[in-house]
Amino acid sequence: MKTNGIVSGFLKHHFRHFNAATLVDAAEAYRAHLESGMPMLLAMGGAMSTAEIGLSLAEMIRQDKVHAVSCSANNLEEDIFNLVAHDHYVRIPHYRDLTPADERKLLDQHLNRVTDTCIPEHEAIRKIEKHIFKIWSETEKRGDRKLPYEYFYELVRSGVLKSEYQIDPKDSWVLAAADKNIPIFTPGWEDSTLGNIFTSYCLKGELKPSTMKSGVELMMHVTEWYRKHCTDRGVGFFQIGGGIAGDFPICVVPMLQQDMEIDVPFWSYFCQITDTNESYGSYSGANPTEKITWGKLDETTPKFAINSDATIVAPLIFAIVLGG
Repeated sequence: MKTNGIVSGFLKHHFRHFNAATLVDAAEAYRAHLESGMPMLLAMGGAMSTAEIGLSLAEMIRQDKVHAVSCSANNLEEDIFNLVAHDHYVRIPHYRDLTPADERKLLDQHLNRVTDTCIPEHEAIRKIEKHIFKIWSETEKRGDRKLPYEYFYELVRSGVLKSEYQIDPKDSWVLAAADKNIPIFTPGWEDSTLGNIFTSYCLKGELKPSTMKSGVELMMHVTEWYRKHCTDRGVGFFQIGGGIAGDFPICVVPMLQQDMEIDVPFWSYFCQITDTNESYGSYSGANPTEKITWGKLDETTPKFAINSDATIVAPLIFAIVLGG
């Protein structure tokens, strides 16, 4: 495995203290975890797909450095939005200077702002809606039911979008995940653009809620995946941001140990990139040691908390893991 890349060398030379040193330590522990033969789950909150995390994450998946993804549902859909509508995205470098009137103008132009980037409704959201509604409908007619990511895999594997790609497909992490057939867990999927759209079709009587598998079924799916892959040593947990993307999957270990009384290992590595603090008991900013008391991590689990911006930090960690 390559270990002396230009980026890795730069980081190890310059990132020696504080959060910078933790970044390097976490990345090297990530590598050691993989080299010992244990898999890694990536939990991803925020809007990392619109930040084009696929530029680095897709290669992590292709090289078997990530074996499952749990993400806020927007990250699943927004990777595909970017895939087919990248040329229509509008970047607003001075977004902090926008007035409420400026924001309303963006709404009137059907531009949905995510910090400095606007997702175009018609070229991205409505384009994908047309294709995925057909898949939802056909699945329902067959009497079948699926998880959200399984519908996306059917969509991208069908080839119907290929003529509309506007980025290099190697930079789409969802395409890479589909090629590797790794699971993408999306807890709270209804709280996403296409989740809202699916709900609207249910309200109009054009689809049944049961066509989409439930959150309980998703938790069962995560649990089955963990039991299959943990062996006697566990699975690593690399978390970008906070929220349900991380809270949901990490709970399978205490559920198995405490509620089902099944002997499984704790998560065997933990790292979180977050800019959240521990105010008002925020779990997103909790020190990793707090997770020991909840039966998620062991006292010997390698634990890292990097207080920084994941759009900067995550690609650097990935570069070290990849040997770049």
